[in-house]
Amino acid sequence: MRRNAHKVFASKIARALVTLVLMVTSVFILMRCAGDPVTVLLGPDATPDMRAAYSGELGLDRPILAQYLAYLHNVVRGSLGVSYVYRQDALGVVLSHLPLTLILTCCALTLAAVTGIAGGIAAAVFPSSIVGRVCTIGTVVGVCVPSFFLAIVLMLVFSIHLNWLPTGGAESWRSLALPAVTMAAASSAVLARYTRVAVRESLESRYVLAAFARGIPFRRILIHHVLPNAAVPILTILGLLIGGAVTGSTVVETVFSWPGIGNLFVTSVGSRDVPVVQAIVLLAGTAMIMTNLAVDLGYTWLDPRSKSSET
Repeated sequence: MRRNAHKVFASKIARALVTLVLMVTSVFILMRCAGDPVTVLLGPDATPDMRAAYSGELGLDRPILAQYLAYLHNVVRGSLGVSYVYRQDALGVVLSHLPLTLILTCCALTLAAVTGIAGGIAAAVFPSSIVGRVCTIGTVVGVCVPSFFLAIVLMLVFSIHLNWLPTGGAESWRSLALPAVTMAAASSAVLARYTRVAVRESLESRYVLAAFARGIPFRRILIHHVLPNAAVPILTILGLLIGGAVTGSTVVETVFSWPGIGNLFVTSVGSRDVPVVQAIVLLAGTAMIMTNLAVDLGYTWLDPRSKSSET
């Protein structure tokens, strides 16, 4: 059994490595198709000699296959190149913006998990009550309203009209409130919808009906029977939300001028800072892959039947 478990884990690691190679290759091709960085960095007044000299300095005058092989070699060595704009190690530039993105992401995901799971359970357990109806309507609104529109509405109400919170920046916790709520809204709505469906299915299952027939208190049934069986689909959605949170923060960070990775990504694409863009995409993809691996391990912990089915 242990040998089969190791085989499954090795298979997941192999698939993750193949995904990383495909992702690195796709990013390299897309960034080379996005335009010449030399033209953007030097401007339209640069002479051909200046362009040729700068291309040679950046290594962009070599054949595309040689650039690709050199890029792969550097990635394997842990080097993602030097930023064209900051003149520093690209990975170091990205990591310097990472803490603010992690703070925003953790606050948003915590808020989304608490409100989404609690709202989904309330909507499933009390579907005809006012609380259940409000949660159901809230999930529909949260899914339908785009993040940039919600960000502008919150900014108009709480920053400009009421003057309670700043419109942007990262000076204090007050600057964190609006971006975190904006990021959490859509994730909370998605999580609440899946939680409501999973809990409703568990409540209508035979073993729960049998538990009701034996006179077991509802609170005990909910905690010990319903929620553990509804946890697998909830964990799946939560894993996808965690993996996509870093990339999903791009719009929110740009609207609120939050100096995280998402804001850095937008400015780097505009300035054709290829090494920084490649480092951000590689870091986000690695985070997504690691999250999926953690979710797979969580499956085997919550539901041992998934482990036996894979082996």
